[in-house]
Amino acid sequence: MVDPITLRRWMFRLLYLAIAVFVVFLRILPLDLSAGRWPGPDLLIVVAFAWVLRRPDYVPVLLVAGVLLAADMLFLRPPGLWTALGVIGLEFLRSREQLSRDLPFMFEWAMVAIVLLAMTIAYRVILLVFVVGQPSFGLSLIELFATVLSYPFVVAVSRWVFGVRKIAPGEVDQLGHAI
Repeated sequence: MVDPITLRRWMFRLLYLAIAVFVVFLRILPLDLSAGRWPGPDLLIVVAFAWVLRRPDYVPVLLVAGVLLAADMLFLRPPGLWTALGVIGLEFLRSREQLSRDLPFMFEWAMVAIVLLAMTIAYRVILLVFVVGQPSFGLSLIELFATVLSYPFVVAVSRWVFGVRKIAPGEVDQLGHAI
């Protein structure tokens, strides 16, 4: 018989993978071919950040790295750069998950915004150092702004639709082990 805790973890890992496949599928569809389209939020990284601050065991680093690397390839970004920055940001937030349990949502949102800002700046600086073409600074800021603004919506959907909630201080699993 499968342990229910392990089964729940794997179900959420598969759910994250399904969400990632759905988001990538929607982004590669040629729905609007007109020029001047504004960039949308990076939902792959936002979902990973929201889930790692609630249940870090639902989003293992190798799963997120694989999803982001596949997205790099499909979206024709420099392979591995956004993946590496995403993994660094994810692990930074994972190390602060216990701290964020007690913080109000506004502080958590600010922490995620700062991590996303640092990732965006590092991405642009690295592309600049290696003289790689990149979108305009304004488009990068719009994408960053859209990503930061989408965070509360992703958290709400994660909480109310998928049931991914923060671990309460002192919470134990079904076997009585501290989470």
